[in-house]
Amino acid sequence: MARLYVLLFLVQIVLAVCALISCLSAEEGQIRALPRIAWVLIILFFPLVGSIAWFVAGREPGSGARKAGPAGNRPAERPSRRPLAPDDDPEFLRSVQERAQQSDQELFRQWEEDLRRREDDLRRRDGEPPREGDRPEV
Repeated sequence: MARLYVLLFLVQIVLAVCALISCLSAEEGQIRALPRIAWVLIILFFPLVGSIAWFVAGREPGSGARKAGPAGNRPAERPSRRPLAPDDDPEFLRSVQERAQQSDQELFRQWEEDLRRREDDLRRRDGEPPREGDRPEV
């Protein structure tokens, strides 16, 4: 008998956690009857009844998984929105890649200039003439 109580307690906890996640992740337009904070408090203080009430009366029908419409037709797709996260936005990713390439090119150019300057300094110190194509310093 004790095992049954433990199992029912665990089911109640899992149901309450699922209801809390569903309530907290629902958009404002999907919540019915009460404000979100009231639903959260009901689910927390009355886990079994509150969770069942949330799934039955608290959220809009169809706010979960998409359901087929009449005659098996799918509901009209919502117009595409801008991606929520920057790493989902191809335009943002493209701009990041372009900036990285520009930064790499600038760094490579600076390294080449620094290498040429160091080579010229070493040649001057050793008394060798500067390389062809290099301008003599005035």
